[in-house]
Amino acid sequence: MKFKTKLITLVVAFLAAISFALPSQVNAAKGDHGVDWSVWQGANGVFGYSTDKFGISQIGGYSGYGVYDQSTYRTQVASLIAAGKRAHTYIWWQNINDTNLAKQVLDHFLPEVQTPKGSIVALDYESGSTNTATLRWALDYIRNAGYTPMLYGAKSFLMSHVDLAQIAQYCQLWLSEYPDYNVTTVPNYGYFPSFDNVGIFQFTSTYRAGGLDGNVDLTGITDSGYNGSTTTDSGKTYVKPSTNTPATNAGKRANNTTLGQIKVGDSVKVNFGTTRWANGVTMPSWVQGKTYTVQQVSGSNVLLGGIMSWISRSNVELLTTTSVPSVSYGSTYTVQYGDSWWSIAYKYGMSMYTLASNNGKSIYSVIHPGDVLRVSGGYSVAESSHTYYTVRYGDSFWSIAYKYGISMYTLAANNGKSIYSLIYPGESLYIR
Repeated sequence: MKFKTKLITLVVAFLAAISFALPSQVNAAKGDHGVDWSVWQGANGVFGYSTDKFGISQIGGYSGYGVYDQSTYRTQVASLIAAGKRAHTYIWWQNINDTNLAKQVLDHFLPEVQTPKGSIVALDYESGSTNTATLRWALDYIRNAGYTPMLYGAKSFLMSHVDLAQIAQYCQLWLSEYPDYNVTTVPNYGYFPSFDNVGIFQFTSTYRAGGLDGNVDLTGITDSGYNGSTTTDSGKTYVKPSTNTPATNAGKRANNTTLGQIKVGDSVKVNFGTTRWANGVTMPSWVQGKTYTVQQVSGSNVLLGGIMSWISRSNVELLTTTSVPSVSYGSTYTVQYGDSWWSIAYKYGMSMYTLASNNGKSIYSVIHPGDVLRVSGGYSVAESSHTYYTVRYGDSFWSIAYKYGISMYTLAANNGKSIYSLIYPGESLYIR
């Protein structure tokens, strides 16, 4: 999770021994590992290890300068479901000091939550100001909306800014504590932030080389919103969200698509444990778990964009598929509760800008349940109307923007980045 206050607490042996003596907090009731993602992990996220069971994605937040939406949230949720992981949500929570503002922020985000009812919606408070009463109200508001509330932060920061003991009576806590910034794959309970009602322990920000947050579920809270899972003999896992959303449906659609149906434009994750390319040459270990766009398909092999290497279909997992429903002339859609320009456009394989324009609106216009929208442009849609570009070695925002005749500032903004953000070979960028 970015923008974290990186606080390292020196724990003496005596205190470490005390933490080991607290089985309700140290000995994980569930023990599942998982990751959390913001925009910095890209459209499909960055996976940790094959044994991970959940991910928590940032939907956006409030910093004191207004509400912002995270452009990668929906596709990250879909990718988690496609990969058989339990997906959850968090909101950046900064400088929200009264219930009126808290209600405005939550009323913006809760209808847009793409993880199932019952899933975690956590408030990420690690900077700025808030107060105990406002947090208590917000956590109750989340629960009343049908989700499982949590509060995230570093124990020392939270204790110095709010009455953490009081908050722990209202919800389980998600606390972070790191002994160092070396690559860490398992929790070091000598640095466990002992406190009442800790549900998730974030034990490192360097779960993998290059940086990734690693978490462990101590109580089974990440099962919230899911009716279990099924793992096939081949090792593929299907999770069962308790309710459906556009993003979870997209994830399930990809999960249910066979490897033999992978096509150009799909996004695939290289399976952990894969050691060789299709031609038998040894594969670099850093490729494992990474996501790439399929550039070509030939028999049982697919060509990965960016690194331009062939790999067997059996060694990848499909995360997103470009297939969309066929839409005939004159089709309409009636807006449902929780819909957005993005979710409707995604459903029909349209650009949300085109969808809004076809209805005499902009993407900033408010839509209401019961509104009837035109979802076709007078022709049959067989492919998504979006244009994407797969980053290659040597590319920059300037060179890609120049290629497509758009501003590099627009290109960066369309992907939830700034022109100073790093882009990587194999990353898929939305053009228009």
